[in-house]
Amino acid sequence: MNLGRSASDVLIVGGGPAGLASAIAAARQGLHVEVIDAMKPPIDKACGEGLMPDSLEALAAIGVTNLDQILSTTENHRLRGIRFLGDQTSPNPLTTEAAFPQAPGRGIRRTVLHQILLDRAASLGVRFHWENSVQSIAPTAEGTVVHSNRQTLRTRYLIGADGPCSRVATWAGLTEASIHSRRIGLRQHYTIAPWTDFVEVYWSNHGQAYVTPNSSNEVCVAFIANKKFPSSEAALSHFPALRHHLAASQPNGPARGSITLGRKLRRVTKANIALIGDASGSVDAVTGEGMALCFRQAAALSLALRANDLALYQQAHRRIQRLPTLMSRSLLLMDRSPRLRDTVLRTFQRTPWLFERLLQMHIGYSPFQSVSMESLHVLTG
Repeated sequence: MNLGRSASDVLIVGGGPAGLASAIAAARQGLHVEVIDAMKPPIDKACGEGLMPDSLEALAAIGVTNLDQILSTTENHRLRGIRFLGDQTSPNPLTTEAAFPQAPGRGIRRTVLHQILLDRAASLGVRFHWENSVQSIAPTAEGTVVHSNRQTLRTRYLIGADGPCSRVATWAGLTEASIHSRRIGLRQHYTIAPWTDFVEVYWSNHGQAYVTPNSSNEVCVAFIANKKFPSSEAALSHFPALRHHLAASQPNGPARGSITLGRKLRRVTKANIALIGDASGSVDAVTGEGMALCFRQAAALSLALRANDLALYQQAHRRIQRLPTLMSRSLLLMDRSPRLRDTVLRTFQRTPWLFERLLQMHIGYSPFQSVSMESLHVLTG
């Protein structure tokens, strides 16, 4: 079956941040790109809403130009670093913080980030098919035919950016995976002037609460735990210090839940099909690296598409996932063991340079080998 002149070079199933990032990066390589999604903008999802400095760098690298100018006219909040807070009910609560080494991060609403990506993709000529639910795909000698509830599309390359339950992955036979962790998240916005320019991570025996300022009058709080919190108010009962901060605030909009997985796929490519974002595997939200990962993957995928060799993306994807996966598993050990968590937080509080070094490594400002054996010895005791 001939794909015909109307075929796209790249058809991306999924119009969230991963799909739009992939569209931007591929369009900048001179490819004809189309995006199809069952929903229509604005597309929201439970998210911590913090972009660390490496996320902003990766966003600029894929072609979201004039980012500083965009942020200067968009609701967001400057993020100076990360602060860990231990059990605040203890007599001597443990607290440690580390500033980002060079540029700041940004707290930004998920819907605002989505619009930034959508505007950039549109400016590059990306074509969109909203409210189109993909029903099936049919491989051909020239590419793939995609059938939705509204139309039939033809493409040379098919990209699955349709989340952890990816239908593209299922149809392509790319679902073989190992799952290392599974937790439940609940996001709630609160109308209140931020009390800090740090991302605060509150630790307890019931999970974590991540607080990200995303404007001058709002903070985003993401609760993550092994068991589902029935409500944001119930979640706050496990974090009394945070509840005190939010006492004068009002919830802004409904709470939104999601599953966060530590999941590694055996392969993310097959023939002319590739997966990106959560469809291609994920790390627990504790890392804060979800956006950075999909932006880096988008850059790598665009180069593979230009070279007409998806094996390049398969190799790059493994490299991109390696460090975040290691950090995710390490941080989850603190979630599972209160004793280890207290030891680590006490060590960070006593030797703040170690927390700073690990944060630098985490966001790519310090290569893994620069963390000396002395640092590891201090951490492990």
